[in-house]
Amino acid sequence: MNRLTTIPQTDTRPAKSSTKTQVRVQRPLANTAARMGLPQCLMVPEHYERNYAYPLLVWLHDTGGHERELREIMPLVSLRNYVSLAVRGTCQADGGFGWSETPDGILAAESRVAEAVAEARQRFHVHSGRVFLAGAGAGGTLAIRLALRAPEQYAGAASIGGCFPQGHSPLARQQLARRLQLLIMHCRDSLTYSVQHICQELSLFHAAGMSVTLRQYPCGDELTTQMLRDLDAWLMEQVTGSRTNVEHETTLPSQWN
Repeated sequence: MNRLTTIPQTDTRPAKSSTKTQVRVQRPLANTAARMGLPQCLMVPEHYERNYAYPLLVWLHDTGGHERELREIMPLVSLRNYVSLAVRGTCQADGGFGWSETPDGILAAESRVAEAVAEARQRFHVHSGRVFLAGAGAGGTLAIRLALRAPEQYAGAASIGGCFPQGHSPLARQQLARRLQLLIMHCRDSLTYSVQHICQELSLFHAAGMSVTLRQYPCGDELTTQMLRDLDAWLMEQVTGSRTNVEHETTLPSQWN
C-alpha cells in the first residue's frame, strides 16, 4: 500500500508557462477564482466529450490543506472519469485552511460548495444526478454533513478517515438522506477515529436506515493511493450500477446489510 506524503501547499500565484512540461501539467486545470471570486480549482477530464454528461466529484481537503491539492489527488483517482473541483476551507488552520464546525461556518461551506458546483455545471456537461462529495479527515466529515443537509442535490458522499459529523442535527433530513450512498474509509490504527467509534456509528447508520459502505485499511491516520483507487471504484459503481471487488472492504454482519 503506497502512502501519500503530506500534500505540499501549492503557491497560489499563476503558474509560469515557459516550458512545455509546465504547460502539459497545468493543461487539465482551470482556476476559476478570478471569474467567480471563489478560492477553488476545477479540473477537466482528459479527452473531454461535450455530449457526455460527466459525474462531478467535489473534493474537500483536510485541516491544513488547500484547494490546489486537487492536482495531486485526481491523478490517483482518475483523470478521465470525472469533472472535478475543490474549494478552499472557510478558515485558516495549521498553516493552510480548515472548516469551521459552527453554524455560520457550516453555512459558509455549504454556500461555497454550492456556488462552485453551479459554476462547474455552467461550464461543462455535468450529470445533475451524479454529483458526489468526498474528502479526507475533516473534509470527509464535511462531505457527509453537506450531503445529508442537501440529499436532493448530491448522489453520495465519501469520507476518508473522517468521522460522522457531530452536532447541529446532521440527520435532520433523515427520510430524504436514506437515498444517499455513503462510503466510509476507516484507518484501523487511527489515533483520532477509533474502531470503537466506528462501531458506535454503525449502530446509528442501522437505526437510521442509511445506505453505508464501510472499508477498513491496515494503516494509521493516512491517505493512501489504495484509498483513492478504491474511491474511484466505488464512485463508478454508483454511476454504472456494476459491482467492483475491492481488497480492503469490510463485510458487515448481516444485521447491517
